[in-house]
Amino acid sequence: MNLKKIFENWQYAFGWVVVAVLIVAILLSVYLVSITIDSFDDDFYSSISIAGEGEVVAVPDIATFNFSITEASENVELAQSAASEKTNKALKYLKDNGVEEKDLETSSYNIYPKTRWISEVCSDYYCPGGYEEIIGYEVSQTVTVKVRDTSKAGDLLSGIGSLGISNVSGLSFTSDDRDALEEQAKKLAIEDAQAKAKELAESLGVRLVRVVGFYEDSGSYPMYDYGYEEAGGMGAKSVASPDIPVGEQKITYTVHVDYEIK
Repeated sequence: MNLKKIFENWQYAFGWVVVAVLIVAILLSVYLVSITIDSFDDDFYSSISIAGEGEVVAVPDIATFNFSITEASENVELAQSAASEKTNKALKYLKDNGVEEKDLETSSYNIYPKTRWISEVCSDYYCPGGYEEIIGYEVSQTVTVKVRDTSKAGDLLSGIGSLGISNVSGLSFTSDDRDALEEQAKKLAIEDAQAKAKELAESLGVRLVRVVGFYEDSGSYPMYDYGYEEAGGMGAKSVASPDIPVGEQKITYTVHVDYEIK
């Protein structure tokens, strides 16, 4: 066997293998570059940003307010009893005047010790200081009232005051189904954004392709507060019912939409 000829044949075959490997590597590199370019094109595009606004105006159909009762005594039981008696009178009055049980909620109930500082007698060389002594307890309860007939809000506030409850606050008006109103305002905001985007695209001579970004801002609505306590309280036996305008509830929604354009 001619070893030289075998070696030459092996070199020839190995050379073709190297060439084939190089061709495959080049083709694979071209393919990967093509994929990279396509990915680059997908990640970077021209876009426009549009803000749309929606607004819904409704007459509030719910009134809410809070009243608080605070009683103090030398022991907890007496303070609780006094607070409960006054609270129960107020709750009975509200129920007798059309407020349902489900619309009365205790939002806070607290018991605090009342203390005083006792100073001990000091001698010429030593002063022991002093200590706090519990002399009684204070019980406070706050009830949140929801009034579904807003025309009765003023009468109910006056009635609560005639029971000797002076701490009444937080009167506000809202809609019972606020979520539905917010959804309506959001829908109007999206429609506004779509209309603005089409108009802008026509002006620029481009075409809207797809939505590539979206976020939203919900608006607020006015709160009405009637400061009875600051106005001198409602503890008088005869109090005129205040005229309380309900006004309008305005709910606004803003959406921001990003469109890809070509």
